Amino acid sequence: MAVLSSFPAELERLLEKDPYLTPFEQDFQRRYGIFHRILKNIEENEGGLDKFTKSYQTFGVNRFIDGGLYCKEWAPGAEAVFLTGDFNNWNPFSHPYKKMDFGKWELFIPPGPDGFRPVSHGSKLKLVIRTKTGEVLYRISPWARYVVRESNKVNYDWIYLEPSTPYTWKHPIPKKPKSLRIYESHVGIASPEGKIASYKNFTHNVLPKIKDLGYNCIQLMAVMEHAYYASFGYQITSFFAASSRYGLPDDLKELIDVAHSMGITVLLDVVHSHASKNSEDGLNNFDGTDSAFFHSGARGTHILWDSRLFDYAK
Repeated sequence: MAVLSSFPAELERLLEKDPYLTPFEQDFQRRYGIFHRILKNIEENEGGLDKFTKSYQTFGVNRFIDGGLYCKEWAPGAEAVFLTGDFNNWNPFSHPYKKMDFGKWELFIPPGPDGFRPVSHGSKLKLVIRTKTGEVLYRISPWARYVVRESNKVNYDWIYLEPSTPYTWKHPIPKKPKSLRIYESHVGIASPEGKIASYKNFTHNVLPKIKDLGYNCIQLMAVMEHAYYASFGYQITSFFAASSRYGLPDDLKELIDVAHSMGITVLLDVVHSHASKNSEDGLNNFDGTDSAFFHSGARGTHILWDSRLFDYAK
């Protein structure tokens, strides 16, 4: 494990090169000190930064080899957490999570007889959060990988996806080009038709044109799920779900795979500075508090975007 100094590396050289930053020297040291403490905490309690950043492998709902499901959430402000959905006829309290350290909760759902899987592909799920004030909230897991909003509904539904024949990658990632020629693009508007276009449309109709124009990289915008389409993907509701308005996650994988076959590198626009203020299908007030993921109060509100601002210390 690398030893990280609690003092910003080469700060003096930075200030020599840019004297205008000198008045902010103490702020650099303060911020770096906070970063150092958090990183040390992650290394001591979470197995290191690399493991910590792969939270999607254990959080949310994940299938075990034996057919059982391991469910894990982070809800520090919750009094109790439950899983409900099609699999238990929407009984809100039949499947309680076990409370762990650091605000984590876990639940294991074993397989049934002959390996029967109680939660099947296409099942709808919801988290049930009981707050410390006794309020019962229905929420979507922050690690949900597929959410869908039907035309007659206001909020998204969390859908558990486990296709019998998952997409198989066919082409390797292209080698790093000597110079990038990036085509910034948006799947939904990449069509002359007056409708939201699809991943498949982009794959079959747009990628060949980008290749013919001589580009070797695409930057895809608005990939993560966002309830408000006009936000252009900057008010995220589900950070681990590829937007369902363009198609299935496997359709996005095919798009990326075909791009790779053309020698095109794919960059995904990732928005992690702020999030949708939606509560029922976003992260806002997830566990009944306004401070689980965000700064509490006015500091946690982005006035210009009407969104929530993350507390990076968490």
